[in-house]
Amino acid sequence: MNLTISGHHLEVTPALREYVLTKLERVTRHFDQVVDVNVLLTVEKQKEKERRQRCEVTLHVKGRDIFVEQAHEDLYAAIDQLMDKLDRQVVRHKDRTQEHHHTSPKRLDVGAA
Repeated sequence: MNLTISGHHLEVTPALREYVLTKLERVTRHFDQVVDVNVLLTVEKQKEKERRQRCEVTLHVKGRDIFVEQAHEDLYAAIDQLMDKLDRQVVRHKDRTQEHHHTSPKRLDVGAA
């Protein structure tokens, strides 16, 4: 998995990088076929105060790109909310890609006899 964490109008500190990594572990625990992850942390200068800190993630999995963004007044809260959204989308993508073939009850009875 290739991981890129970058900041815009913000220096990505080791503590911030470690926080993002620990949150991404939850996503990769559900779905391990992640190819590439791009994280962009931004501080908006012109926006209103409660939406100033922004976090974006582009997750490239086999067959699809998943993009999620979240804004909050606290960057750590924005990362938390973003990872919740990303986790839901990854689980939904995994559920869609899995095969849901079930054998019919008739075939189960014939095999037992």
